[in-house]
Amino acid sequence: MAAQRGEFRSRLGFILAAAGSAVGLGNIWGFPTQAASNGGGAFLFTYLVLAFALAYPALMAELLIGRHTHRNMSQALGALPHHNGLKRIGMLTGIGGLVTASLILSFYGIVAGWMMGFATSYPLAAIGLTQSADWLITFSTPRNLTLTGVFMALTMSVVMGGVEDGIERWSRRLMPILIATLVVLSLYVLTLDGAMKGLSIYLRPDFSKILSGDLLIDALGSAFFSLSLGVGTMLIYGSYLSDNEHVPSVGAQVALLDVGIAVLAGFLILPAMYVADVRGVAIFNAAGGLLSEDTLIFSVLPALFDTMDTVGLWLATAFFVLMSIAALTSSISMLEVPVAYLIERHGLSRRRATLLAGTSIGAFSGLIALNFERLFGLVITISTRYGQPLLGIVVCLFAGWLWQRDALLAELKKNDAAAEQRWFWKIWPLYVKWVCPVIISVILVRSIL
Repeated sequence: MAAQRGEFRSRLGFILAAAGSAVGLGNIWGFPTQAASNGGGAFLFTYLVLAFALAYPALMAELLIGRHTHRNMSQALGALPHHNGLKRIGMLTGIGGLVTASLILSFYGIVAGWMMGFATSYPLAAIGLTQSADWLITFSTPRNLTLTGVFMALTMSVVMGGVEDGIERWSRRLMPILIATLVVLSLYVLTLDGAMKGLSIYLRPDFSKILSGDLLIDALGSAFFSLSLGVGTMLIYGSYLSDNEHVPSVGAQVALLDVGIAVLAGFLILPAMYVADVRGVAIFNAAGGLLSEDTLIFSVLPALFDTMDTVGLWLATAFFVLMSIAALTSSISMLEVPVAYLIERHGLSRRRATLLAGTSIGAFSGLIALNFERLFGLVITISTRYGQPLLGIVVCLFAGWLWQRDALLAELKKNDAAAEQRWFWKIWPLYVKWVCPVIISVILVRSIL
């Protein structure tokens, strides 16, 4: 079945695709400032511990269920329990994952379109097309609709190519470019005045905050959400993984790469902010905290680039290309969730499934763009604050409680005859059964309160 559905040709292709799914805009624009606001090095230490204490076990739940069933999220969760009622709950949970992934992609496509607009505007301004450049970076409904449509079309074109010739091929191209660009930009920014202060704030540990409830909860949330868990993207990618691969080690490599890129982003963003501060650009909000997220990306950094003349042009273009690539590698995996369901549940061809899912999500993105003030924040809240952690809890419950241990062990023994003697087998089943649901529930309750 796996070969008919499509399968990653190599371990590297899978790792790059899965890490690309996890590496998104939040890793680059949110994580560094969150670390700086929560004790710097103390937050980094806590985040790294929790990434492998929480996010890795939850990631393994999705990857193992996907590889075991070689099905989309709905059919995969429905296949684990023996009781018909629980099977229906599993299938409905999978539908919930499909809807949540689609909702995330609907607003994500709008923001990704802004990234593409900024990336294009700087070269256009350099050749004198200032009116077009200004249109691309000025908030308006026509601009939002156009750029969202372009980004969704680009995402659909990759997914339409299938697992090997679409997702894997483009992940192998885009992820090295993303990493190389991030490294080069970081190295250059670190040479500028003010950069060392930002780096010091990022890395210097404030251990007085390490037991802070806010620090722990924020680090837990960052660790869980940075790996794109809870919406079925990792489960789908796991379903395209060869039975010959050792899933625990492959999953660890994915987690290491994703966490590494998030940490590396801190070596760019925090130093860049304090370089901007030295150059007279405001980097603090009214409450004294560092500006972050959209204000950081679309106000602070462009203002910094404007102070740097020709060098700023190249830096700005490279930075927004970097952000566009990060958005694209994530959007590909999100679109694959409903596409896989339509192919396997309703028998559509990949082309038709991609067109149907992509245009439907694009249409909803258009609705958000037309009612931006009312819908944009609401969709983000429903999908990421409530939907994603709820689905994460259910996936862990299915992996820990409803998946028969002999079937799980047989899955691990496909490529490791001594799996029963490994630490993974001795710890992970109990960990995902008890610890992960409790911790994710804490995150959910805090986000609601």
